[in-house]
Amino acid sequence: MAENAASPADQAQPTGLPRTRGTEDRPPLQTADRVLSLLLSFDRDHPEWGVSDVAAAFGLDKSVAQRLLAALAHRGFVVSDPRTRRYRLGPAVWDLARVWERDGGMAHLVRPVLRSLADTVGFGVLFAVPDGVHMRCVAAVDGASGPLRAHDLTGELYPAHAGATSRAYFAMLPARDRAALLYGRPMARFSERTVTDPVLLEERFAQARQHGYAHSEGEYDDETAAVAVPVLVGRRPVGTLSVAGPSGFFGEHPAGVVGPLTRAAADLGRLLTPLRPRRAPADPR
Repeated sequence: MAENAASPADQAQPTGLPRTRGTEDRPPLQTADRVLSLLLSFDRDHPEWGVSDVAAAFGLDKSVAQRLLAALAHRGFVVSDPRTRRYRLGPAVWDLARVWERDGGMAHLVRPVLRSLADTVGFGVLFAVPDGVHMRCVAAVDGASGPLRAHDLTGELYPAHAGATSRAYFAMLPARDRAALLYGRPMARFSERTVTDPVLLEERFAQARQHGYAHSEGEYDDETAAVAVPVLVGRRPVGTLSVAGPSGFFGEHPAGVVGPLTRAAADLGRLLTPLRPRRAPADPR
């Protein structure tokens, strides 16, 4: 059989990493799909893979699994531990993620959802992702009420202990992880409403988890109020979506924006969720 010709049985295989005996009789696009599917298989549940693991999970010969991992390692997408001979994600993944997020790829993806939400609620909307002990604004859209600031909010940092934009995310972290990030370091007071006491902060984080959203009035900026919800990929928080307006506007019960905000956050979560590859039916995991 010619090197790039596919048999009828091969053509009937689903996408992902199909069961096969080799790569020689697969068309180039199918080979690329295998490599990309393997790359997408690295996640929190499977941070590392060995050749035998890949072969068993995806129904491949070990020689095929070895070649796929070697191809990824050659370009720096995975790195091999010389002692265990197992593979983890490599620096090329970080470089692509940095370029995509920092150079506007993520903002371009999420902005239509932000625009739709801003049109619905009439106020400014922003999407932020974690950056150490801050949340960093990736994209912002003004509402009918006009801009929240005279300058572009993109890139602005919001401290973990002050404001709804940060609280909606950090409330979702395990208590131990949150404590390691926040406490034991100085926390600035931005206004009379800024809370710096760890006990009181934990109470506010608990309220945010219970209600499903965070609400702040003048904690970070005296003149600004915000309502924010976490953006989830699966069950993992990856950022927050916020509606911001003048202080006092939302009152004590900002229920009017929570519904549209929650639905938009779910839309963002779907946008940011990668298509995971299929595993072989006999996956021992």
